[in-house]
Amino acid sequence: MIKYTYKIVGLDCASCAKKIEDSLNKDKNLNNVVVNFATSRISYETDLKEHFSYVNKIIDSVEPEAKMIDNEKVKKEYHFLVLIIALVSALIGYFDFKFHEVFIIISYILLLYNPIIKAIKMLIKSHTINENLLISISAIGAYFVNSKMEGIMVSALYLLGKILEEKAVNKTRDSIHDLLVIKEDYANKKDGDTFFKIPVEEIKIGDILCVKKGEKVPVDGVITLGKAKFDTSALTGESELIEIKKGEKVLSGYLNTEEKIMMKSTSIYKESTVAKILELVENASDKKAVTETVVAKFSKIYTPIILILAILTGLLLPLFSNLTYNESIYRALTFLVISCPCAIAISVPLSYFTGIGVASKNGILIKGSNYLDNLSKIKKIIFDKTGTLTTGEFRVLKIEVLDKKYKEDEIIEILRKGESFSNHPIAKSILKLSNKKIDTKDVKEYKEIPGVGIFFKLKNKVVKIGTKKVCDDDCPYNVSIHLNIDSKHIASILIDDGIKKNANLALASIKDMGIKTFMFTGDKEENARTIAKNLNIDEVYSEMLPTDKYKKYENIENNQITAFVGDGINDSPVLKRASIGISMGDFGSDAAIEASDIVIINDDLLKIPLGIKISKYTSLVITENLSFAILVKIIILLLSLFGITSMWFAVFADTGVTLLTVLNSLKIVLKFKKKD
Repeated sequence: MIKYTYKIVGLDCASCAKKIEDSLNKDKNLNNVVVNFATSRISYETDLKEHFSYVNKIIDSVEPEAKMIDNEKVKKEYHFLVLIIALVSALIGYFDFKFHEVFIIISYILLLYNPIIKAIKMLIKSHTINENLLISISAIGAYFVNSKMEGIMVSALYLLGKILEEKAVNKTRDSIHDLLVIKEDYANKKDGDTFFKIPVEEIKIGDILCVKKGEKVPVDGVITLGKAKFDTSALTGESELIEIKKGEKVLSGYLNTEEKIMMKSTSIYKESTVAKILELVENASDKKAVTETVVAKFSKIYTPIILILAILTGLLLPLFSNLTYNESIYRALTFLVISCPCAIAISVPLSYFTGIGVASKNGILIKGSNYLDNLSKIKKIIFDKTGTLTTGEFRVLKIEVLDKKYKEDEIIEILRKGESFSNHPIAKSILKLSNKKIDTKDVKEYKEIPGVGIFFKLKNKVVKIGTKKVCDDDCPYNVSIHLNIDSKHIASILIDDGIKKNANLALASIKDMGIKTFMFTGDKEENARTIAKNLNIDEVYSEMLPTDKYKKYENIENNQITAFVGDGINDSPVLKRASIGISMGDFGSDAAIEASDIVIINDDLLKIPLGIKISKYTSLVITENLSFAILVKIIILLLSLFGITSMWFAVFADTGVTLLTVLNSLKIVLKFKKKD
């Protein structure tokens, strides 16, 4: 089956998108249908040739106002002119003269034409009730209970609210879109001695491209000529420029801030870093959080229940009070207007998508709102050591000479002679201590014991280089190797396996959030415990195989949301098993993308606590929106039943609250706006 993605317009709320999605997924000719309200996109898989009209026909039967288009540019119509004409007509009709009733009716027709048509289509085609029917019934009912001007104002304020709401929603979408403008539209391709512009989609692997100052790198590649400083903030969230020179890798989305460079493409656009990021972010809301799913299901049954309650209110209030049926019907109509669920149905998915967009701008790719939601609930985080907390590249920090008969240069020469026969990473770090040529003619009877050290004779002296087991006496250093000559401890060499930059700050920030930390590694226990102690990690497990990590994860999780942070290759089984799998390192690793739920584009561990903060703040905004919307509706509902409020308050409880909650969602963008 082939996957297709199109723009979908006419979606009033997330519940509308959900209804379309559910109906299309029931069709046997379509697979994996996703209707994303936040991005106004629809994607599906099918083998049908005439699929476009086929899908649109199903959409029309479910949501008549929605339709799929293949043109990205959509003219936005806010119906301002209709609103103005209707209000002018109502104002004329307000004055008592022979034909004033005609102007009032004209105003009603202009204001209610669209809501009534939409409501009728929904009833006939999909047998569902939405807010258009509630508003139409309320306004027409107001006319017949002699509250004509209130009916007009309810309709007018509702239309105004929808106009402002649409602008606010589009503002939110535009804000998210602005966060993700990382694609270069064209490339300067070399052909002989000339250059010409081509769309990035036409770039082939091996093409020679020129990236000028102020241009973004179009696809992933390697610099073949020149060097420049690049702004990588669009991908990594880091404002500090990095210098990349000939022979080094550049990723699509990097912005050249200096002179032009030449590069050779190593990917086509669809497989480039930028394309993968955009696809992940655009599809991120497809995996919906529990809150979002509950709200969508609730909205489907909410409106019919409200309509039934309103009918009961209008019929029963006179039986239990001194109200006339005229008064009780008015209160029932007010009840209908208040009860529209738009604020809840729209603000929740938009909040999640905004959080995902902000995280992406900061170099944190979150594959779904469910993962964003779970980030705020993490109780435990397990880190792989090598490649995650450490670079895996050993380096010598210090040489402690214990026997004054030897100078440091002599010790370095002895160490390099022996380690030149070993392929161990520590051996490589010792060889870097000097650039002198190594003469190993005097090295005899060389032997290496894995996990212990190396043994050899040097000018008839027995030399041992290795762990504490090699030495005859205790040594105060943990992460170190030792030099023993003729059974005497000569020197200790302090080794650091390269704890990553910001690792200490990241772990401290995570622990401040009350999250328990663990470390898994295949390394020896001595090294593992030293790294864990330096990073203040709560529990450490060493000398583990991939299967050991998988089993130990299940023991640690214990029905609590537990994240696993790994490099996305060797740790892929645990990344897939974890509540939240977080992969670190080069985004180009397909294994990292596939296995994990969250991808950190660079190696900055501080992105993990930042992602948790974004998740917590997004959850806070959602709670604020839901609490505010529900509280206002309940208060005004109760007041309307006692006749204290009118339809004017009811409109605020509907469209006003919706507008405020949508605008409140934009706080997430402002809170985590990247400071350059």
